Amino acid sequence: MTIQEAYNFFESLKTETTKKYEIKVYEKFLYILNGLKIREFSKDEIQSLETELDSLNLASNPENRKKYFKKALTKFEKYLKDTFSLTSKGYYTNLGIGLGSSFGILFGVVFLSSWERSLGISMGLIFGMFVGLTIGQYMDTKAKSENRTL
Repeated sequence: MTIQEAYNFFESLKTETTKKYEIKVYEKFLYILNGLKIREFSKDEIQSLETELDSLNLASNPENRKKYFKKALTKFEKYLKDTFSLTSKGYYTNLGIGLGSSFGILFGVVFLSSWERSLGISMGLIFGMFVGLTIGQYMDTKAKSENRTL
């Protein structure tokens, strides 16, 4: 399946459904495929992308469409990240906030527990999210300047 065929396929799926949660998945696929269409790839890279789209078996008619296409989207994003180092907008920011929150809670429990316990955890969480957000935005900016975002 070519990139254009996959784009047309998701356009048709988007027009025939009325469920918002399915439309969001289709729009995410369309956004990624549109970003891939305007990029310059070699013939081997295009062949690799088309092989990956074929392996997702998008043309099948699953019972739970949202779940099936959400898994396919996750798999395709992982493939793009691993093979071409391409990330979606805000990828590192989201990752940084999640990791910062986790480590911030741990930091709050271990080091700030001399204060009132809930205050230490709250302060650690805020500090961790702030640090994670800062690092994530820096990495997103760096990826954008290196043209690695879709």
